[in-house]
Amino acid sequence: MIEQKMLIGGRACDASNAATVERKNPLDGTAASRAPAATVADAVRACEAAAAAFPAWAQLGPGARRALLMKASDTLHAKGDAIAAAMASETGASGQWAGFNVHLASNMLLEAASLTTQISGEVIPSDVPGSLAMAVRQPAGVVLGIAPWNAPVILAVRAISTALACGNTVILKGSEWCPATHGLVMEALQDAGLPPGVLNFVTNAPEDAASIVEAIVAHPAVRRVSFTGSTRVGRLIAQTCARHLKPALLELGGKAPFIVLDDADLEAAARAASFSSFANSGQICMSTERLVVDQRVADAFVAKLAARAAALPLGDPRQGPVVLGSVVGMATVERCNALIDDALAHGASIVCGGKADSTLMPATLLDGVTPAMRIYHEESFGPVKGIVRVNGEDEAIACANDNAFGLSSAVFTRDTARGWRVAARIEAGICHINGPTVHDEAQMPFGGVKDSGYGHFGGRQGIDAFTDTRWITMQTTERQYPF
Repeated sequence: MIEQKMLIGGRACDASNAATVERKNPLDGTAASRAPAATVADAVRACEAAAAAFPAWAQLGPGARRALLMKASDTLHAKGDAIAAAMASETGASGQWAGFNVHLASNMLLEAASLTTQISGEVIPSDVPGSLAMAVRQPAGVVLGIAPWNAPVILAVRAISTALACGNTVILKGSEWCPATHGLVMEALQDAGLPPGVLNFVTNAPEDAASIVEAIVAHPAVRRVSFTGSTRVGRLIAQTCARHLKPALLELGGKAPFIVLDDADLEAAARAASFSSFANSGQICMSTERLVVDQRVADAFVAKLAARAAALPLGDPRQGPVVLGSVVGMATVERCNALIDDALAHGASIVCGGKADSTLMPATLLDGVTPAMRIYHEESFGPVKGIVRVNGEDEAIACANDNAFGLSSAVFTRDTARGWRVAARIEAGICHINGPTVHDEAQMPFGGVKDSGYGHFGGRQGIDAFTDTRWITMQTTERQYPF
């Protein structure tokens, strides 16, 4: 079991009342990690440490910040084996998924390093003679980042990296389900030489999450909040931020549609659909949730996809390489089993897989899904996917948009112009033509619409999210006034 500490003001520490919280392995219930259960006083201490470190960090030159972030990319990469072991133990993730997390997160740190010299403004023509008018971007202050368990390295680094590059100091509230994994990310950044207080790390018991977040958001030094997680919790975060007039960046749930049109390359579509449906056992915000297939090619496509899904290796990731490891807990199993039962009761059929009695869940496809079924509307966030057969392009688009979410999407067609037209009509922040719904790059604008949240991480969009724009003028000549 990993004994984790918090990080406040550059020092590893326990909770002020010595309380702890334990995370168990989802597959066999063995102890995976133990972390401090922070008090509100601990949360306030983290805010104070970040606030004290902010002036010097904000004034540090971009080259110095760039060098630290580049080094952090190397130190994070060096912890790859330890991170893979922690992810397998805390969340049941496969080694393949852990390796991808470290790879992309390392690239995110390099991308953030490149942004330090891209924080620019503009000179704006003024109607006042002799007035030099400028829009200037500057660091916002202290940023609270809240990262989930499902892509723990990627999403922790995303909450931290651009904010640091822009000159903000950061508090990361780690997930209760993977405190040791998030702790390893913190260690990597500290190993790179970040000054004390620039990055702080708070862990908590699940029942204390609301009070910890409230205390941090309420602190006057905290000027931004970024949250990745469920839409239900995102609404609560948004309400808390609204009460305190703190801007929030929210990346929430998804119901990503994967459209297969009648002229698609079915082999390419099946490869992409298998990956984006079952990577990390479907526990990704971008995971394909609804396979929307033109009925003229549905039989052939479903057969190809089912063959791939049925062959995916399933097992305990601590025992060797697998594609499908353990899901995060029995609540996921119970939810997915209920979705299967409901779909079957309303006329769907199982193509491959089926119900599970442990957190080792097989890749499952349900054909003949209709709006009468829960899985048509609800996010499974597991390896259970519904196939909806449609008649033509317009029906496919209508089906893709028939849900409250709007994060990622995909459309497969051999006609690229047709793909572009369809992509333009899909209500999602992200659409990939002839590519999987699960795709991320550090420099890309990442964000959703509708119930999938608002704001964007990544590249220049991230600079906009983590800086304030100020209008500053300089009068260079004598100015005339009306009185």
